[in-house]
Amino acid sequence: MKKSMLIAALASTALTAPAFAEEVTLQLKWVTQAQFAGYYVALENGYYDDAGLEVTVLPGGPDIAPTQVIAGGGADVIVEWMPAALAARENGLPLVNIAQPFKSSGMMLTCWADVGIEGPESLANRTLGVWFFGNEYPFLSWMSHLGMGTDGKGENSVEVLKQGFNVDPLLQRQADCISTMTYNEYGQVLDSGVVPEELITFKYEDQGVATLEDGLYVMEENLSDPAFVERMEKFVAASMQGWKWAEENPEEAAMIVLDYDETGAQTEAHQVRMMTEVAKLTAGSNGALDPGDYERTVATLLAGGSDPVITKQPEGAYTTAITDNALAAE
Repeated sequence: MKKSMLIAALASTALTAPAFAEEVTLQLKWVTQAQFAGYYVALENGYYDDAGLEVTVLPGGPDIAPTQVIAGGGADVIVEWMPAALAARENGLPLVNIAQPFKSSGMMLTCWADVGIEGPESLANRTLGVWFFGNEYPFLSWMSHLGMGTDGKGENSVEVLKQGFNVDPLLQRQADCISTMTYNEYGQVLDSGVVPEELITFKYEDQGVATLEDGLYVMEENLSDPAFVERMEKFVAASMQGWKWAEENPEEAAMIVLDYDETGAQTEAHQVRMMTEVAKLTAGSNGALDPGDYERTVATLLAGGSDPVITKQPEGAYTTAITDNALAAE
């Protein structure tokens, strides 16, 4: 190419390219893993770049609460479960759901089959491992639906074991059942040498008490800023592009996640299996929150007996404006 042509081409590119990339900081709910593959794919495949965004993805962990991070101004948008987000909103942190990449819940209770548990009604008088830090809300609502207390073993109650982020309580027989995700801890149990026939599982989705997981949340006050709204529209559109690519290419998506795992703690086999299971949860979602799924989640959380997760119907807890515009631009 002649020098004059090269200069003209560069000048044309400079005129059409954005003057600068708009920054977005995303706080994940947990560590770098295929649970968040869509965002890493969007980074790696250049979808955020194409949208004129410079996205920073912050991994989570056992000592990181996304709600606290965004409250302190450390993130523009967070990945959070709706029970925790609605509880935070009722307690004064005005979070708003702007998109819902996960259509289905991956939460379930995994139990030993040899202890005589045949159905939810036979969970009474058992020790059940439960995650806390906001993850206990769906479980407490489920027990309330069953009419079971959670203050110790009894004819109509269970003993709750505060479960760490591993499957040891089940493997060591400290609990009859533990909390697991379809895409993570259940696989860890199988990796220990247990076969599926030795287990019985109860998916929250099947029990009618599933609540929405892994939605995208922002602070309500920021939605009054047109520039922020436009940035979120671009972010959601590019993120969903990443999610759909990850669904269609689970093995490649898992490898991308591994490239971004700075800890080196993840393995290829585990991440491929996780991505395969996560794809089942994002399937059917274009990123827009289904009002019916929202109402089901709210109803579940309100039905918490004497200690409900939320005490009143939320107002302004979600908006479809972001996804309406983001999807219209596709």
